[in-house]
Amino acid sequence: MSDNSISNDEIDIFRDTNVRYLGYSNEVGEAFRSIVPKSVVWSSYIAACGYVLADTLHKGYHTYQNEKSPNHIKNVVLSTSDTLIWQGFASVIIPGLTINRICALTHFIQNKTTARPLLRSPWISTIVGLVSIPFIIHPIDEFVENTMNSTYRQWTGYKPKKHLSST
Repeated sequence: MSDNSISNDEIDIFRDTNVRYLGYSNEVGEAFRSIVPKSVVWSSYIAACGYVLADTLHKGYHTYQNEKSPNHIKNVVLSTSDTLIWQGFASVIIPGLTINRICALTHFIQNKTTARPLLRSPWISTIVGLVSIPFIIHPIDEFVENTMNSTYRQWTGYKPKKHLSST
């Protein structure tokens, strides 16, 4: 099957630049969940989902413009769906859940401790959540990449040229 992803020598604005960090805005929102209104957390998810949709449309449009094979429409659909699934899990679902649980565990431990009130501050779970973000990005990206390679990509035969371009 022909590949229609961004070629390895092209800059992908959604994965090779700082725009990539918009995909992690929901993680920041989750880290601040204990000290900001829920509307702020939901806004961070809107930003992250907007990033995912923009990257998905970008990849689909790029494939649409550059695909010349008889399977033109099929490859556009595969490129688009692959990006949507990958980004959905690697940028929104798994990181958001991970930071949410890290902060919840921190908060749980804080409530069980008899430590000074300063150590029970909601800022502690926020700081722990924010500090955790850089440590979870690459393992999650690799996990999603490997899972996509052994499931969806295996089933569809789709093989993007560029993998883990955010790493």
